[in-house]
Amino acid sequence: MLDFFLVSLILLISVLISVGFFTLFERKILGYINNRKGPNKVGILGVMQPFADGAKLFLKENLIPLLAINFPYFISPMSILFISLLMWNIIPMSFHSVDHKLGLLLFLSLTGLSVYSLIFSGWSSNSKYAILGAYRGVAQAISYEVSLSLILLCFVELNMSYDLESYSIIFLMVMPMMGVVWFVSSLAETNRSPFDFAESESELVSGFNIEYSSFLFAFIFIGEYSSILFMSYLFSIGFLGGPFLIEMKTLMMIFFFILIRGTLPRFRYDHLMYLAWKVYLPFSLNFLIFYISLYTFVISNMMFW
Repeated sequence: MLDFFLVSLILLISVLISVGFFTLFERKILGYINNRKGPNKVGILGVMQPFADGAKLFLKENLIPLLAINFPYFISPMSILFISLLMWNIIPMSFHSVDHKLGLLLFLSLTGLSVYSLIFSGWSSNSKYAILGAYRGVAQAISYEVSLSLILLCFVELNMSYDLESYSIIFLMVMPMMGVVWFVSSLAETNRSPFDFAESESELVSGFNIEYSSFLFAFIFIGEYSSILFMSYLFSIGFLGGPFLIEMKTLMMIFFFILIRGTLPRFRYDHLMYLAWKVYLPFSLNFLIFYISLYTFVISNMMFW
């Protein structure tokens, strides 16, 4: 039990530090995309900027809306952070004490639970902008979770395991189009540009989190960036050949997340729904049927011979 808590604490601290420097990396890349420097004042080359931002967020005054529904208002940001950190338990580590043979099923369950945190955070704020952002985010998450689930079933069918420790094939070479669908669905699942409809500043003044400040906003912020890191890690394990050079591959995927934010404009909402239900859903479903048929054909031939 002591080993479990120690490993969980190390993992928690590592993820939180990674989120901090992820924000620095993102602001630097976006700065150079926009032909400017990015953070460069706090510490050498701006290295201490994440700690300054964290201290500022947690030390600010927390303002609570007068008409807010207090219990879900406080619980929702905490659950967003908790669910995003809980996902990290399914990753294969040489020193971890949790063995998730059904890790991918746990991932799907947790992504489904995150929808509730999103809707309650918007509803409990009692703001029209917050509830509109929550509606958009929930519809978007549900739409793209279907495609993610079907692609994960393709993984399971080809690898015959829900445990990420057994994934060592470069599936991007086997099914490259599924990799593209997975990456775009990951962008939509994490509310990243060009699918950031839940937080579209130009329309909803920051969306579902508009009424949050101080440490509650920090919880939402850390939860979202932790989810981006995890989706990049999951893509690296699933499509890029498992744990070999996993840090470099994850960093490359994070760079693509940032590059897309700096270069692509936001989708129209009807285009987002069309892409999810009319393009990605039949595409991933057809591939799932194809891989199931292929696996059945191969097994039946092996039994025959």
